[in-house]
Amino acid sequence: MPRFFVTFLFFCLATQAWCQVPTQEQLEERKAKIQLEIQEKEQQLQSVKSKEKSVVTQLMLQKEKIGLKEKLIKTTEKQTKLLSNDIYVNQLKINQLNRDLDILRKDYAEMILKSYKSRSEQSRAMFLLSSQNFLQAYKRAQYMKQYASYRKMQGEEIKGKTTQLEDYNTKIGAQKTVKEKLIAENEIEKQGLEKEKQEQEKIATQIKKEKGKIVAEIKKKQQETKKIDAQIQKLIRESIATANKKTAAAKAKANPKTTTAEDTKAVETSSKIVLTPEGQLIANNFRANKGKLPWPVEKGVVSLPYGDQPHPVYKTLTVHNSGVEITTEAGSSARAVFGGEVTKIYKISPLNIAVFIQHGDFFTVYQNLSSVNVSVGDKVSTKQSLGKIRTNGDTGKTVLKFLILQNTNYNNPASWLYNM
Repeated sequence: MPRFFVTFLFFCLATQAWCQVPTQEQLEERKAKIQLEIQEKEQQLQSVKSKEKSVVTQLMLQKEKIGLKEKLIKTTEKQTKLLSNDIYVNQLKINQLNRDLDILRKDYAEMILKSYKSRSEQSRAMFLLSSQNFLQAYKRAQYMKQYASYRKMQGEEIKGKTTQLEDYNTKIGAQKTVKEKLIAENEIEKQGLEKEKQEQEKIATQIKKEKGKIVAEIKKKQQETKKIDAQIQKLIRESIATANKKTAAAKAKANPKTTTAEDTKAVETSSKIVLTPEGQLIANNFRANKGKLPWPVEKGVVSLPYGDQPHPVYKTLTVHNSGVEITTEAGSSARAVFGGEVTKIYKISPLNIAVFIQHGDFFTVYQNLSSVNVSVGDKVSTKQSLGKIRTNGDTGKTVLKFLILQNTNYNNPASWLYNM
């Protein structure tokens, strides 16, 4: 019964080790990636500190760095646990091999002793000659041959299991060394994490002291955002006026006898786009893809959603966002979420360019571009690159601000983009 239990336990552990996900190699890759991200966060922090920028930014970067450190510690703990399981399974295999070898060696020793007692050629010959008939002599000859073959096979099996035992002993020794190294690394990381948390406390204390100044900075940024939103509204209205003038001119040319001056003026002065049949088709297609549009970046995460949001540090402060802010990788490009026409390219600041694309009576706006590779009047297709997204020199972050409007009414991009 105990032997059955040990065998069953060995089988379960071996199966668990075989099915273990992720593997040691995958965990090592994940750890290397996290370590690289920690280095990047440290560089960003040092850059922010050297430029004496907002302590709020420092706090946010510090929080991100602490989060990465905690991920690194958890990953290393998983590696250690996986190694412990492997070491235990290998030790069970070593114990089994030792038992097998003891039995084989004992059996082999008894066989050698018997062979020694009947070792002479004369006794072997007498064993054959004393047979009662040819059939018995043949069977005895075959027995002697099989006996010799069995001895050879047992010797080879002992040799093979001895080699296996040596290999497992070497393997388990290496695994124990790696495990000790991982435990030591984890201890260093835990000590580093405590220092990072102490640094976070310092920054938080500094924020409390400078609350008035920081709140003023936040309000100033919000005012700047409102000015940009107002300018975007103005540019959208200009695009509507331009589109309606074209529509009015096209109608007057197509139907000069039936189009009156009042009709032309009504189209030109409308606060909404007066859609042509082609424009209506584009608008209908855009609307039909609600919830299925691709993201305006290839990879990214929403760092600030649409609408009124509590400030990440001062929860009593409200931050308004007319679109969504998506953080992506440095060097990334913005891309069109749907086919349309470029109506405006507006330089908000020397380092912040916005591209406007019209889709019937809908507009998509792509802010915070450092350069563009389209021009006004260009017809663009879905996922076509519009330009490079700017990486902020203070924070080291690459953030695209993306807006969707129907005429001058803002829409929540989360309800339009796929799986946001």
